[in-house]
Amino acid sequence: MTSADDQICFLPATELAQRIRRRDLSPVEVTEAYLRRIEARNPVVNAYTLVLGDQAMEAARAAEKAVMAGGPLGPLHGVPVGIKDLDDMAGVPTSMGSWAVHDRVPKTSAVAVERLLDAGAIVLGKTNTPEFGHKGITDNLRFGPTSTPFAIGYNSGGSSGGSAAAVADGMAALAQGTDGGGSVRIPASFSGTVGFKPSFGRIPSVTRPDAFLWGHPLVHIGPLTRTVADAALMTKIMAGPHNRDPFCLADDGVDYVGAVAGWTPKLRVAYSPRLGNFPVDAEVATVVARAVDVMRGHGIEVDEVELDFRADHKELAALWVRTISIHYAAIAVYLKQEDIDLMGKHAKVLTPQFLAMLEGAYKVSAIDHALDDLLRTGVHEGLEDVFETHDLIVSPTLAVPPVKNATDGNTIGPTSINGEAVDPLIGWCMTYPINYTGHPAISVPAGLTARGLPVGLQIIGRRHADETVLAMAAQFEGMQPWFLSYPGLAG
Repeated sequence: MTSADDQICFLPATELAQRIRRRDLSPVEVTEAYLRRIEARNPVVNAYTLVLGDQAMEAARAAEKAVMAGGPLGPLHGVPVGIKDLDDMAGVPTSMGSWAVHDRVPKTSAVAVERLLDAGAIVLGKTNTPEFGHKGITDNLRFGPTSTPFAIGYNSGGSSGGSAAAVADGMAALAQGTDGGGSVRIPASFSGTVGFKPSFGRIPSVTRPDAFLWGHPLVHIGPLTRTVADAALMTKIMAGPHNRDPFCLADDGVDYVGAVAGWTPKLRVAYSPRLGNFPVDAEVATVVARAVDVMRGHGIEVDEVELDFRADHKELAALWVRTISIHYAAIAVYLKQEDIDLMGKHAKVLTPQFLAMLEGAYKVSAIDHALDDLLRTGVHEGLEDVFETHDLIVSPTLAVPPVKNATDGNTIGPTSINGEAVDPLIGWCMTYPINYTGHPAISVPAGLTARGLPVGLQIIGRRHADETVLAMAAQFEGMQPWFLSYPGLAG
């Protein structure tokens, strides 16, 4: 049987917020329940790098006073959340999963974090990530690996792996993540959660000193949750224009919450089992094919299609490494002004692959970087070819189930699948092509392998069609409910 704490900790965030508002639950008892679960489970899962127990309880007591006073409450009033340790929260250390970034305490919060706080959320702590988020695995030399709660010792996925694992294990009602190559959807797949990458620019990113750091679609911000409705609510809170982000989208009236609350448009779905020519593990392929059959069995029109990105998956993975490395090299220049010298005195404490990415960036000319947009264009063309006739594309989120954790702080993904070589940092992630174009995409639980390891179903929408993606995800959630499969609910 589940304990009283577990019953609180696994409530959907939408329901938790309603119960707090009705005074059925108090923010203090909710926060205490979550902190007790973190105390019991975090040593096993390693989702959090920093737990803000005292600060969370202080916020909970203030939230309880506000409830009792009967004044206006935010949509997440009293709801505990986790924040990825790549994003800043004022007055709280940001480690970026690195020994090099030591004792760095930001004075301001990231916009998404600020909006969650303004909505009444209570931050429980910072969640684990690979060093600077450079790979699809959550492990680093400073804090070690994070496990999927479905199988301790198997990785939670990255780079928002601490956030996904915290949510899946009842250590956060919601968690924030960033997605530069799948870093919300990858851990959602490995950890059995919902991970939504909204359209590029939906959730603003105010980067300084360089406001143009992510000047083309690449890095997105998104929620990690246990239900699609929770993802929609969290997106609604974090989304919206900000005049300090030159690339944010205008408010066009998108209704994230309404999309999952009974909106059931008739949609035509394209099923791409390999998303171009990715090699896919047989067990993953089977789980996703069964999920697609469930959709068909509920009357969804699904056609299997060939998706042509005009380039091999290996070429596209190499493109991602080059592109993200250039941005990391720029960040390294900015950090040097704070006496964090990634290419100099701090190089010896970096993950070897991350250091190699920094060094490799200096070998890419400005012309090479510009010509790489031709590869990005091929991905965009391939998606739009399908969207001429279909509303959505579905595929596996990842080509493999969760991988085993290493013991040296440097877990990586597979080097080959079905005998075909893949880049161990990102090449097995069928997510990063969608970062090149900015299309919305979500990963939802598709099912479990024979060993009980989670597999994700990726749903990709037309440009700016966030409502359609959420609507399909909610429909699938109703067809094949996954909520009761979380290990923490097994007793």
